[in-house]
Amino acid sequence: MACSAVGGVTAFAEPQRSTGRTVLPMNRNWRYKPAKVDDAIAPTFDDTGFERVVLPHTNIELPWHSFDERSYSFISTYRRRFRLPKSASGKRIFVDFEGAMTASTVWINGVALGEYKGGFTPFSFELTRHVHADGENVLVVQLDSTERADIPPFGYEIDYLTFGGIYREVSLRVVPGTYIDNIFARPKDVLSDHPVVEVSCFLAADPQQTGDYSIAAELLDGDKVVAKASQKVKLESPAADDAIDPYNAAPVYASVQTRKDPARHDITLSDFGKVNLWSLEAGNLYTVRVRLMRDGAPVDEDTRRIGFREAMFTDHGFSLNGEIVKLRGLDRHQTFPFVGQAMPARAQRQDADVLRKQLHCNIVRTSHYPQSRHFLDRCDEVGLLVLEEIPGWQHIGDEPWQQVAIDNVGRMIRRDWNHPSIILWGVRINESRDNHDFYTRTNALAHALDDSRPTGGIRYFQESEFLEDVFTMNDFGFPLKAPNHPFYLNTEFVGHTFPTKTTDEDERQREHTLRHARIHNQLASDPRYAGGIGWCAFDYNTHGNFGSGDRICYHGVTDIFREPKMAAGFYKSQCNPAEEVVLEPAFHWARGDESVGFTKAVFCTNCDHLKVYMRSQLEEKSDWELVAEVDPDREEFAHLKYPPHILDMSKLHDDKIRFGWGDLRVDGYLGDKMVISKSMSGIGVDRKIVVAADDRELVADGADTTRVVVRVSDEFGAPRPFANDPISFTLEGPARLIGDNPFSLVGGVCAVWVRAELTPGTVRLTAKHPRLGSQTVTINLASAEAELV
Repeated sequence: MACSAVGGVTAFAEPQRSTGRTVLPMNRNWRYKPAKVDDAIAPTFDDTGFERVVLPHTNIELPWHSFDERSYSFISTYRRRFRLPKSASGKRIFVDFEGAMTASTVWINGVALGEYKGGFTPFSFELTRHVHADGENVLVVQLDSTERADIPPFGYEIDYLTFGGIYREVSLRVVPGTYIDNIFARPKDVLSDHPVVEVSCFLAADPQQTGDYSIAAELLDGDKVVAKASQKVKLESPAADDAIDPYNAAPVYASVQTRKDPARHDITLSDFGKVNLWSLEAGNLYTVRVRLMRDGAPVDEDTRRIGFREAMFTDHGFSLNGEIVKLRGLDRHQTFPFVGQAMPARAQRQDADVLRKQLHCNIVRTSHYPQSRHFLDRCDEVGLLVLEEIPGWQHIGDEPWQQVAIDNVGRMIRRDWNHPSIILWGVRINESRDNHDFYTRTNALAHALDDSRPTGGIRYFQESEFLEDVFTMNDFGFPLKAPNHPFYLNTEFVGHTFPTKTTDEDERQREHTLRHARIHNQLASDPRYAGGIGWCAFDYNTHGNFGSGDRICYHGVTDIFREPKMAAGFYKSQCNPAEEVVLEPAFHWARGDESVGFTKAVFCTNCDHLKVYMRSQLEEKSDWELVAEVDPDREEFAHLKYPPHILDMSKLHDDKIRFGWGDLRVDGYLGDKMVISKSMSGIGVDRKIVVAADDRELVADGADTTRVVVRVSDEFGAPRPFANDPISFTLEGPARLIGDNPFSLVGGVCAVWVRAELTPGTVRLTAKHPRLGSQTVTINLASAEAELV
């Protein structure tokens, strides 16, 4: 019986069979009751009255706003029946949970395995002694989703909601008696002609299977083996009285956590020459494969994905592969409307695409907790840097609470230490006061586990004791405080000081945009700033004593549905035009959407020059008239590579706009070449409905999900922010709708999610507007691989 830090990412992978081990997803066929049912612990309990659910699962679906967070604060019961494959005979059996909110008490076949405290970090229990090799087994989880004061981030108040449910995936891991518990592969000397990979293999030894073994490591570029190495190892039984986790800086916090920790054995891969570097532009990834051998026969095998990059903070900024990169990014909460945190891989990966490909950020902070492995995998693939931090928000609890937080440090790092995207470990409770003893331990553990990355600790006052490697600072003032340490990164700004909704008037939308631009302009003015991570990417659900009174903090540059506000255009515009030519107006085209008329037109663009045209709506077939030409505002934004273009509308006298108000057209130029054009209607009428799905192919596994957005626009495709009509949805096919139906538009848009059921086929979602008609999107559902347990 053991509750352990999960060994590695592949314990949570897709169905995996390799020498010695089998990893079997067990996300379907769970039975669920939104109540604590003590009798359900018994294997013979009749659960036919329970709801059948698929993981990831939220303990209750909620409105997207204006709900009571106490609605999800209860204890629920999950049950899962399974039979072991014949190949499991003689093997060790573990159940691996990626994340369940918040405290999980687990039984197998009526035997209590223990309680795991924590909603954001992975945990495992060994089932070996209690499973039936030839019969049915019953796994039971009583899940406490209340805000327990003994578990981070709770104990006082937090500015976000945690929701409930087994909201990440679960797997059954079948391994030999002696097996590979984890792998940590550290590329070294990556800029030289002779890079190496130092591979630490953590082996768990069965007391009956100790002795002489060997480990063989390979580096693969795709399917091609480019390097090999092997060495002999001698495995010994762990001490019987070992109750200290060697990965932890302090005694284990729960009596159930008695796992005997694996031995570490190091091996070096070399002589493979130059490599393709992992960078912001190219997420080049390699695979390290490790085999455990005995007497020449394979015992176990596992793999990890890595990237070769040199990342370091210097006194003149952040350096990636020998070049200074100004960090520009946003903080991310991983919650979604309606289902809280219970979104599967596709939705998690999509968020990384929004940040990197749509908003052109180069860094994200996982505020304020470790986030989905699917999100981090995608960050690796698209070249998005990551600051990952432990769960918390301002409050530090008593010593047992601190032990849980220290354990979170270890679990976070051991799970994620192979991700090339991660450049900084956040080992301090967000915005907490100093605590020398506590933070000495969190830093010591992080450095002991991973000497290849620095630590940071998010604080809000510069006088804070500096125990980490990088001074990470939330600074909501303007101008920003000057850096007071050599390695200095701004980790929050704007945010709660200027919440902005998609329905707000132009003055607020413009100022929201310019506040982000001003901060990044200052960050660019001084090399001592490594860069800045703005608060925040997406609007998010929060407690009633925060936010705007409807359980939402409107702090994002996109709304809670991941639809952009005007400020998103600033981030989007800060990319090289070779990547994307951007022209985003930071206004709605209406003459009277300000207190005293339209005064400034702000354009977020990476163009060199803009030409602004208008034409009358009153004259049939009116021609476009050039009314202004606009250049980057290098007076206020002297340090930005791509400053906003700002047009003073008061200078457009009546002799230039002879017909009054009308349609707007803006042409963007690079040099003498027009490269982009956008138009906005001046008539003020909703003209079109557009329905768009992020994906047209899903897998019929009961969990796969894609977002479908409904937008109302003018005749040119520009948003109509005050469209608020009810959209009614009709869904046909083997899927279900997540979201309101009907759904009133907010800021001219709304979004729902389509979740595949378990039957392949075709799904049609029709969205109907009361005046603009209907549109249908078609989504194909492919067969899912069967779960084998």
